[in-house]
Amino acid sequence: MILAIDVGNSNIVLGTIDNGEIGTIVRMHTELNETAAEYGIKIRQLLDYYGIDVRAFDGAIISSVVPPVTDAIRTAVGHLTGLDCMVVGPGMKTGMNVRIDDPGTLAGDLVVGSVAAIACYGCPAIILDLGTATTIVVVDENACYRGGAIIPGVKLGLQALSSGTSLLPDISVAKPRKVIATNTVDAMRSGAVHATAAMIDGMVDRMEEELGSSCRIIATGGLAHIITPYCKKEIICDDDLLMKGLWVLYEKNIK
Repeated sequence: MILAIDVGNSNIVLGTIDNGEIGTIVRMHTELNETAAEYGIKIRQLLDYYGIDVRAFDGAIISSVVPPVTDAIRTAVGHLTGLDCMVVGPGMKTGMNVRIDDPGTLAGDLVVGSVAAIACYGCPAIILDLGTATTIVVVDENACYRGGAIIPGVKLGLQALSSGTSLLPDISVAKPRKVIATNTVDAMRSGAVHATAAMIDGMVDRMEEELGSSCRIIATGGLAHIITPYCKKEIICDDDLLMKGLWVLYEKNIK
């Protein structure tokens, strides 16, 4: 069994994976100023809460888009398990050619999601991750990572509206009642959800046109289940996409 960790801007996801089968998944907030010891205590408490023995792990792998947290988590896991954590980054075997201007700058979560999409759904594929940021990336029919787009996330957009205006409130992301809203809160939700869905549809059209082929579309991230039902494209939602990708990468690099 391995411990797979995905460090995002808002949350850290920890998952147990045994022979490719995803088991327990737990989440905690990403804290930039936490020390390795503090993270170690939190991870130990979470694992204990779910009855997971830290001695049961044979390996560990981390993907992170928050460099200040990466070393702290890696050190914490090392102290808890006695294992040297694998970190997703340049030089790792992925089975995927990266065709962007500087492959060394490709974020770990984009690597992990793309590798998972290739392994689980085939290619060509367009992978959406709707989290703090919304990312849309393309893998072509030859399993080559071709690039993509980064857009401010839905929550960031709503926060910008409330903080940058005098009359618009701070609201949560929720399903809108209709497109043509009749009050301020519903209007903000319509804009956040319907406009994001329309943007995804439009970006997929443009990416497929530029690529020259239609693609399977896979979505993950905390807001995927809220946004994608309003898209006109057929989209597969996979909450465990990054965990699956971490397992694939671990297997490719442990041998």
